[in-house]
Amino acid sequence: MLKGDGDGWVVLPDGSRRWGLHGASGLLLHTLDSAGTGQVLLQHRAAWTHQGDTWGLPGGARNSGESSVEAALREFGEEVAGELGVLSLAGIHRQDHQVWSFDTVLASTPEQGVFSPGNSESKSIRWVPVDEVPSMELIPAFGRVWPQVETALSERLLLIVDAASVDGRADAGRLRDDLAGLARAGMPGASLPPGVPLTPLHHRFPSVVLVVEESARSLSPAPGVEVLPAAGGSAEAITELVRLRSDRACAVVATADRALRSRCAAAGGHPVSPAWLLGAVGMTEAADLVG
Repeated sequence: MLKGDGDGWVVLPDGSRRWGLHGASGLLLHTLDSAGTGQVLLQHRAAWTHQGDTWGLPGGARNSGESSVEAALREFGEEVAGELGVLSLAGIHRQDHQVWSFDTVLASTPEQGVFSPGNSESKSIRWVPVDEVPSMELIPAFGRVWPQVETALSERLLLIVDAASVDGRADAGRLRDDLAGLARAGMPGASLPPGVPLTPLHHRFPSVVLVVEESARSLSPAPGVEVLPAAGGSAEAITELVRLRSDRACAVVATADRALRSRCAAAGGHPVSPAWLLGAVGMTEAADLVG
């Protein structure tokens, strides 16, 4: 990656210009305030910038070899003053114009941090209630995708894995590590199983619960992966987990147990085969899926 080698204009087929020789990306930060109201962090763009004096998200050109997430975080650090703290990536929305694309990286934070302009590109940086965004003077491209992005902000993908039926190697530790890689890299939105009721996104980052037998209760969690010992059997534990969390997230359950798959579907989950899961893990091992 060469610093700044993405700077430059690209002309779209309609004659309009976009900044970023390798495309561009930005970070849309979302949180809940003390009253439980959704807030997003927006940038009031300086008048001298391209389509200035409008509201959008901090972002800019991607450098060669730089992922969408890397570029969004770098641009945020250049344009916004303040500490990001802990982030949870949810997904990536892509505006694809064939010769150029813009990726909106959706992330949540547990706290409504204090932020201010980090350079001259911003007139102001502030938290905005989600329901007030449509009434603002938005940069046109952001305004067009806002309805879809707004819906995706409140969605979460939960992947529940039945270790006993998925892992034929009988190595829960290795499976946990593979799943941590999947949680970190995410998966293409198009690879989600049919019927999953989520807003179509270019990329999704799941949170993962690995349900293990009681004999593996000493297995520690990994970044992005919660390990849940099933004291009363994995079928009961997984079904209850789907019931408890399906109102807050879309629960996809990977298991080879046909009876359990039926129970999960009845509880509001979306069962998938071990082959689907191992295919998703294999994709993260083969390539950088966030580019």
